[in-house]
Amino acid sequence: MAQQLLLSLPEFQNVSTGTLVVKEPLNFWGGARVKPKDTKNSEPVYEPATGRVLCDMIPCGEEEVDQAIKSAQSAYLKWSKLSGMERARIMLEAARIIRERRDEIARAEVANNGKSITEAQVDIDVAWQCIEYYAGIAPTLSGQHIQLPGGSFAYTRREPLGVCVGIGAWNYPFQVATWKSAPAMACGNAMVFKPSPMTPVTAVMLAEIYKEAGVPDGLFNVVQGGAETGGLLCHHPMVAKVSFTGSVPTGKKVMEMAAKSVKQVTLELGGKSPLIIFKDCELENAIKGALMANFLTQGEVCCNGTRVFVQREIMPQFLEEVVKRTKAIAVGDPMCDGTRMGALISKPHMEKVLGFIKQAKEQGAKVLCGGERFVPSDSKLKDGYFVSPCVLDNCRDDMTCVKEEIFGPVMSVLPFDTEEEVLQRANNTTFGLASGVFTRDIARAHRVAANIQAGTCYINNYNVGPVEVPFGGYKMSGFGRENGQVTIEYYSQLKTVVVEMGDVENYF
Repeated sequence: MAQQLLLSLPEFQNVSTGTLVVKEPLNFWGGARVKPKDTKNSEPVYEPATGRVLCDMIPCGEEEVDQAIKSAQSAYLKWSKLSGMERARIMLEAARIIRERRDEIARAEVANNGKSITEAQVDIDVAWQCIEYYAGIAPTLSGQHIQLPGGSFAYTRREPLGVCVGIGAWNYPFQVATWKSAPAMACGNAMVFKPSPMTPVTAVMLAEIYKEAGVPDGLFNVVQGGAETGGLLCHHPMVAKVSFTGSVPTGKKVMEMAAKSVKQVTLELGGKSPLIIFKDCELENAIKGALMANFLTQGEVCCNGTRVFVQREIMPQFLEEVVKRTKAIAVGDPMCDGTRMGALISKPHMEKVLGFIKQAKEQGAKVLCGGERFVPSDSKLKDGYFVSPCVLDNCRDDMTCVKEEIFGPVMSVLPFDTEEEVLQRANNTTFGLASGVFTRDIARAHRVAANIQAGTCYINNYNVGPVEVPFGGYKMSGFGRENGQVTIEYYSQLKTVVVEMGDVENYF
């Protein structure tokens, strides 16, 4: 008898805060959910908004990882033989199913991740758009013909890599799974995906949707686990590539493990991005941009513009308005439409964020608003991991809050005087994921974009991420790209075929 899909089970119908308990197995390979072999290392997964246990995360061991990868290899041999049009048709069906079930997936995402339902719905929309985009690219993949002397010629073939591993992050669980799987599948690869151990649920829904859409069993598999399971994936001889989203220290370990068998790697790591606001900006837009650059997903976004450089002349007006609007952000039950900020991912992470704020005060920063544990009036949320959004003034470039990634709702504001000075300060970091500039001066905007050392520069906006546009870092924020046409190059390889039409020229 066929397994019932997660989304069709009673517990996933009309999910509200404090109601979801997941008992189903959350591993998926060979086209079905798979019961864990050994439950002794299970870890509780908490619902961020309530602090109660949502499910258990049971990590996969060596035998299970091997089964998932062999299942992927078997599917790859079938999928890679399909034409781009055939692959596209199935991917478009997956996108359609996600679009149809967007609200149910979003509610499960909120229960597991803690972000507001408004944001989660956008994330699911971005996910199906990503699959749709790469479905459109799949039939266009082609090589090149090169004419050689004497009628001979060469051509190139763009071929898939094989089994790719995706290692996801907890801030965008469903979306990141599509950002990695869609380009991989468009190129003819299979994928084994490991979600963050803190957000194990929704990647399994994606696996079931791909199966329903018609991919071969094993094409997209989900293995649960932490560092040990990740290590097994990175070391496995049948894996051709690893794409990792997460922290710099873990990214270094992934790169080191993959290097042992010379696997291709894409790393999307952390950031401490600068947002530069010049006095000639449209101030209303700059204020909105600063809020979008700092407070989406409770500040748990790698490309957030958390170093906000404001030209000295407009600093007082900027701070007054930003503080007023930050105080007005509705923090609370993430399932409510009116909520604009939900809960941080875990209790230890919440304590880490509060620790950064405490340290900032000790180092001389001034808290203009927020920065405290927030307890909503609803009693079911009393143990949730909420922090009131925080704006820090009196910041200096040498402070920890300005140098290190906090990954929470904390905006550090710094004054500057000249363009030359602010560019030097903005680039004085080991990170290089994103950046932003607000100015009405078109020449200055493009000058800043050219001189900033980051993979993305937003001009007069921030945190806009269309799937058509490449995303990735400079410096220690990683390498490789996700989204956009260029990502095809990171999930495929070129073969050159040389055809001699005459006789072999012999030197011997």
